[in-house]
Amino acid sequence: MREQFIDREFSASNRDLILNVGTILTEYAKQGYRLSLRQLYYQLVSRDLIENTVRSYKRIGDLVSNARLAGLIDWNMIEDRGRESVMNSHWKNAAEIARAAARSFRVDLWKDQPCYVEVMVEKDALSGILEPVCSRCDVRFTANKGYSSSSAMYEAGKRIALAIKGNKEAHLFYLGDHDPSGIDMTRDIIDRLELFTYGQDIETVRLALNMNQIEEWKLPTNPAKETDSRFAAYLHQFGESSWELDAVEPKTLASLVEDAVTELIDDALWQDANDRQEAMRQKLIEFADKTESEK
Repeated sequence: MREQFIDREFSASNRDLILNVGTILTEYAKQGYRLSLRQLYYQLVSRDLIENTVRSYKRIGDLVSNARLAGLIDWNMIEDRGRESVMNSHWKNAAEIARAAARSFRVDLWKDQPCYVEVMVEKDALSGILEPVCSRCDVRFTANKGYSSSSAMYEAGKRIALAIKGNKEAHLFYLGDHDPSGIDMTRDIIDRLELFTYGQDIETVRLALNMNQIEEWKLPTNPAKETDSRFAAYLHQFGESSWELDAVEPKTLASLVEDAVTELIDDALWQDANDRQEAMRQKLIEFADKTESEK
């Protein structure tokens, strides 16, 4: 039955393409990344394996779906951030939850640092790449899913204003598409944070995508949407082409954020905070050991 399905659904050229998809997914899995379908598509485009067209993207989506059903592509190697399920955690005993608490225990590593830092990205699909970096760096990460809501920006403004009140420098790093709305989102964030912090000084940096990066990384081009209300201003400044953040190498995006954040860290204060964190984790582990020995 499975062999008949494969013979019916996949031509020789499609089978070759599936092999290339598997190679790309395995390559990134070894680096610790799960690609979204969009990121996989751009990897195929950048390697000249497919054309960069709407029709081509739909073809890859259908091909990947059928290949997964046929067992030719590992289901766990492609990420779908938009459809996650949630379930309560369960534990066998108190020792098990104490060990889990020890692994996840964190102190605020930035509490004594001179800076306050947040990272925002336009697309939730890139959370799988950027969230682990921000977690390691202990900074707040937000996927805005397009233009951020007023409520989210109000809450961010309150956090940043509180940090500034505590004599910290405020830094926000933003990543978005290079298209009419993607460029304007940076302006929107700056304006609304200024509103919600009553004009406080915030260093907002658009880490990506910028034109120099597009040229350096030779990213695939898409036509900018003429129906976007911001198209005319964008056309005047950048021309008819646009570029998506998904097309950037995941490792490049992760390094971009990590380098920007770690540049602001006072190493001595960082080490002191990590030492305190480790000492508290050890206390939880000791509690777990003692609980197990009392069984």
